[in-house]
Amino acid sequence: MTKLERQIRKKKTLSLMKKNWVLYVFLVPMLIYLIVFSYLPLYGIQIAFRNYKVTKGIWGSPWVGLEHFRTFFDSYQFWNLLKNTLTLSIYSLIAGFPLPIIFALLLQYCISPKLKKTSQMISYAPHFISVVVYCGMITIFLANNGIVNQILMKLGFDSVHFLSDPKLFKHIYVWSGVLQGLGWGSIMYIAVLTNVNPELHEAAIIDGASKFQRIKHVDIPAIVPTMVIMLITKCGEIMDVGFEKVLLLQNSVNLDYSEVISTYVYKIGILGGQFSYSAAIGLFNNIINLILLVLVNWIARKVSDISLW
Repeated sequence: MTKLERQIRKKKTLSLMKKNWVLYVFLVPMLIYLIVFSYLPLYGIQIAFRNYKVTKGIWGSPWVGLEHFRTFFDSYQFWNLLKNTLTLSIYSLIAGFPLPIIFALLLQYCISPKLKKTSQMISYAPHFISVVVYCGMITIFLANNGIVNQILMKLGFDSVHFLSDPKLFKHIYVWSGVLQGLGWGSIMYIAVLTNVNPELHEAAIIDGASKFQRIKHVDIPAIVPTMVIMLITKCGEIMDVGFEKVLLLQNSVNLDYSEVISTYVYKIGILGGQFSYSAAIGLFNNIINLILLVLVNWIARKVSDISLW
């Protein structure tokens, strides 16, 4: 692009911005939100490298360098916390990523409009239930005398101690999350499938393509860019396990399997008052997420030419 072309393009952009200035005003609240809640708090990251004392303030607290990071890495809990966090995250990704896509494709080929709307309404509903209420429902349903065990016993099976068997925690956490997010996660794919050119399906039908072949050669190629973008963002959050849900489903029996980095940070930081130590752990967590986001984005760009940037 020549210098003249860049100048012309710049003038056109400025002209469009001036013409549509009202639209940019709507961005102001979001920019203020990002600055106040995302960028200004970055100032406090330095306490991860200080021995922070509330009475001395951030600048008055002495520097300790990487001491808090070394303490965390040398802790006997480090590997267990990392294992539990990655287990829940990767399990959730494997179970939860493809199911909304499959559900969206099933709805796309649903013949009955009433059944389609009803299925969507039922699948969207759990998303709007608060985490506290949802975890309370899980606890009640999976109790020893809960509805799930009542059904199992009616069918001739023995009751299962869901909440007192620590090895079942990851399955309860992941599949309850899949159930809650199935419908909401399919919205993006339903929107993309709705915008697929109908002529492509008509041509495929004329050529004798079955529904499976139409899904394979028409629908899936249409949603691949969305799938890649969603996968990149999911991988960038792989160290962020749902803190509230894990904490609410924890008990003294399953603690060895349910304690993750986010709950550990809460307990030692907010409850224990070790602000610098917890800040260091949180910073480590976010750095890993950033590395994974950049890495997966680079791989996606090399493999499919689809990426966030």
